Amino acid sequence: MSAAHFPERIVCLTEEPTEVLYALGEEHRIVGISGFTVRPPRARQEKPKVSAFTSAKLEPIMALKPDLAIGFSDIQADIARELIRRGVEVWISNHRSVDGILGYVRRLGAMVGAVGRADAYADELSQRVERVRQAAAALPCRPRVYFEEWDEPQISCIRWVSELVGIAGGDDIFPERAMAPLARDRILATPGEVISRAPDIVIGSWCGKKFRPEKVAARPGWDQVPAVRDGELHEIKSPLILQPGPAALTDGLDALHALIARWARAAAARSSRCRQTRSAP
Repeated sequence: MSAAHFPERIVCLTEEPTEVLYALGEEHRIVGISGFTVRPPRARQEKPKVSAFTSAKLEPIMALKPDLAIGFSDIQADIARELIRRGVEVWISNHRSVDGILGYVRRLGAMVGAVGRADAYADELSQRVERVRQAAAALPCRPRVYFEEWDEPQISCIRWVSELVGIAGGDDIFPERAMAPLARDRILATPGEVISRAPDIVIGSWCGKKFRPEKVAARPGWDQVPAVRDGELHEIKSPLILQPGPAALTDGLDALHALIARWARAAAARSSRCRQTRSAP
């Protein structure tokens, strides 16, 4: 198939298409990126930043003469609508799971004529995830994990993060909430919900805002939470885990596993009986 059949001037409205296209060697097709892009670092030096997550610079985007804009989720619906009105072809992905991320890599690769490279890259990512799953299966016990996406209001983690917690060797304390695609449906009714589920580890990733463990520890009644009592309050930076792309399956998953493995080994050393919970997904 001729290269003319594939988009040559792509605007990436979120981080993950930029990371994937660079990984596939197709970065020459990108003409604009999200201002939140951090992976790969060179993208910020090479490509103009034309959007945030909920807003975009429409006139500068149009000046780039894009033949495709790629975004993510209903949150970018207004941006997509305006670009469509101006005649731009738009692809808004809406994947929310680990399998969805792998499928996204394959679909994006197909859209730019890089099917073979995309399949190989997705297979590589899948194998990496499986290696972590196997390493986690060998841990002596599994901690209960509360992963917080935002603090005011408190929002628990989205599906792919919940799945990665399980793959890394822990158990998300709100797995039922993780299935809700919209953040508003993952807002905790009261901070007491966390207290009652007694997480062993609390991980904060406050979507671009610095995690403040001292603020978490000072929440009323949280001195009863095992994670607070034991000083197990940790941050994973949002670019590593909260974008549904390769970063979550690589550096994000590695960071989760490192925290969980350290806790599990320490817990086993403290007690001859190490509590086991449900199996990893």
